[in-house]
Amino acid sequence: MKQYHLPTKILLFSIITGILAGSAVTVYVLLSQAFTTLLFLGHDIQRGDNDLPVLYLYAIPILSILFVNWMIKRDNSVREYGVAEIAQAVNEGKFNISIKSVILKMIASSISLASGFNVGNEGPSAAIGAMIAYHLNRLFKLPAKFIQLILSVGASSGIAAVFVSPITGITFALENIAYSLLNRLVGPIILGATIAFAIAYQFLTPLIFDYSIGKYFDYDYIEASLLFIPVMVISLYIYFGLKKYILHFINRLIMNHFGQKYRDTIFAIIGGLVIGTILLYAPYAAFSGHQMVEDLINDKINIPIIWIGIIIILRVIGTAVSIYSNAVGGLFLPLMSIGALVGYGFAEISSQYLGLDIQAYAFAAIGASVFMGVVMRLPLTALVLSLEVTYDYNVITATAITLVLTGFLADKQFNIQKLKANEIDR
Repeated sequence: MKQYHLPTKILLFSIITGILAGSAVTVYVLLSQAFTTLLFLGHDIQRGDNDLPVLYLYAIPILSILFVNWMIKRDNSVREYGVAEIAQAVNEGKFNISIKSVILKMIASSISLASGFNVGNEGPSAAIGAMIAYHLNRLFKLPAKFIQLILSVGASSGIAAVFVSPITGITFALENIAYSLLNRLVGPIILGATIAFAIAYQFLTPLIFDYSIGKYFDYDYIEASLLFIPVMVISLYIYFGLKKYILHFINRLIMNHFGQKYRDTIFAIIGGLVIGTILLYAPYAAFSGHQMVEDLINDKINIPIIWIGIIIILRVIGTAVSIYSNAVGGLFLPLMSIGALVGYGFAEISSQYLGLDIQAYAFAAIGASVFMGVVMRLPLTALVLSLEVTYDYNVITATAITLVLTGFLADKQFNIQKLKANEIDR
């Protein structure tokens, strides 16, 4: 078989793309944090530091999302796009990316995130990286056949930077490049390898890195992961059903009373009102969910069971209206936050009433990876993310089993398509 060699220019291109994308995403994340501090006058809303006037809490998300919608009308590339969409648009000559578009996207997404909308920063980070790669390629003039690779280099650089996780970034790009292949084959591969590991672990000794803290394996987590599967399927029922009902109801109401012309503006105002209400009564259910996931998987908070259910519902509603309001951002982190809450609640109930020796923070990490991986159809990325975040066999093994089997059942029931932030039933 003839060997295939990549052009040397691609290696140099990758190095420069990594430098530029890493720098741009770092600026973007810091900008988002600065905007949050500025908009809320230094108050840490999510931590309960909130003595701002009620009208102010409503004004911030409403005015912010109206401004973001105004930016999108002036430059449609500011809107949230997936990497595959960008590649297709570039190939068809329908997508013109400029440095101005990259800067505007960073500003629009930073404002969306900072004002409390339930969107993540990973989608814009991937898109910013892809845009930079596309623009940089004008200097390198690589063949058109490499466009998917070129954009994926940028996207993976953006994801690796925003999660500070290189392997997660690489895996994310691979699942986008070879999606049709991985979609069919990766589930059985993950399941088979994980089960083989669980059996071999009982009799064989793995290669040990003495400083690792994650080599201990407890079979209670396999039993718990099997019980967790129906819980995740029910959670997906709630997520898809509630989201569809909310969006279709509000959309029909707006179209009947205002028509298509004012649809985006009215939806932006409704979205701002919803987020303002969440900021007022349950601020922990607002924003991207990054802080929530970090707190849950590190056992920094203890949420009563009833509040877990309420926050899950609020985060589903917040995510739905945020995307429909044209908030610029991804779904990765909001979905992880919902899954983390489901996993945390499941473990609390299981340990108290079923006698399972499992930790709530561990199942928060499992739920975060599984929920995101199933809804976005990124199973390999979800598994690798759980690996890079925890380095814990109990989390990784339970994630793999729950992820594949829940994904199989959910796909049969919901016919999930590969999800992008801007794919909405209009």
